[in-house]
Amino acid sequence: MRIFDWTTTHQLLPYRELANVLRAVLHDKRAGVAVAPQRLVLPLGDGGVLLAMPAADRNIAITKLVTVHPHNAARGLPSIHGEVIVMDAHTGERLLLLDGRAVTARRTAALSLLAAQMLAGEEAKRGPLLIIGAGVQGRAHLEAFGQWLPACDAFVFSRTFGDAEALAHEARMQGINAQAIGIVNDVLPSCGIIVTATTSRQPVLDDRVREGALIVAVGAYSHEMAELPASLVRRAQVFVDTLEGAQAEAGDLIQADVDWSRVTPLEAIRTAEPPLVAPAPAAPGSPIVFKSVGHALWDLAAARLAARKSAPS
Repeated sequence: MRIFDWTTTHQLLPYRELANVLRAVLHDKRAGVAVAPQRLVLPLGDGGVLLAMPAADRNIAITKLVTVHPHNAARGLPSIHGEVIVMDAHTGERLLLLDGRAVTARRTAALSLLAAQMLAGEEAKRGPLLIIGAGVQGRAHLEAFGQWLPACDAFVFSRTFGDAEALAHEARMQGINAQAIGIVNDVLPSCGIIVTATTSRQPVLDDRVREGALIVAVGAYSHEMAELPASLVRRAQVFVDTLEGAQAEAGDLIQADVDWSRVTPLEAIRTAEPPLVAPAPAAPGSPIVFKSVGHALWDLAAARLAARKSAPS
């Protein structure tokens, strides 16, 4: 079994290539070729959780084990630890061990990128881009969207302004025109794409988003957490990574008492082959929300790409 650390796992999972593999996995999920049960969530001490996430297709099987401890920042530790074990589906042979934090960061941002490619209108793509949260997911999303929209301006917000400044500086070193801000709501009306990547249990923005804006909410992962105000969710077109996962864990939608009959999973808005089928245009004044809670199939997509790129030439 080959073992890849944080750095080498990152190198195996470039965002655009991973978005394309995720597109294929969406098709395989709908066809019943790629399968995964709902993840097991085991509460741990001090507000932590252990997540166990298996998945398989015809060729490989994976299990991701992740622990999430929101209070680890105060301890000087990452909030997420994890690993992904990749196996041969025919023999059970262990093939790869990938860094779980790197896989989670890359596949979450790549899925958000895919969703934006499918859902964002031309006006939204012209930005500016707003990233709320300067942690691992905020960084990954700024990288992914910065590569997709290289001419787009970006704002970065964090509860700790120094963290926002540090991430904005890092982004500028990569050629992204990023600026740290101290107040979110002042820039909301101008932003085309907004990413919320925090562990907040309370909304991190108000409802002053512009018509046609795309809000990508990836931080809240339980029914007790909500990054978005209920009024925003209720007036938006709502899309999710998976319907079953969202109904169990998407606190942003659950707390808004969303009408699930109008919530669309990502797999339902694509055809068997690109180009993708765009959703109906938003009603006047209606933003678009993409809510992601995570799914083992997205880790399976990352494992597919990692296995392919690490194969001996």
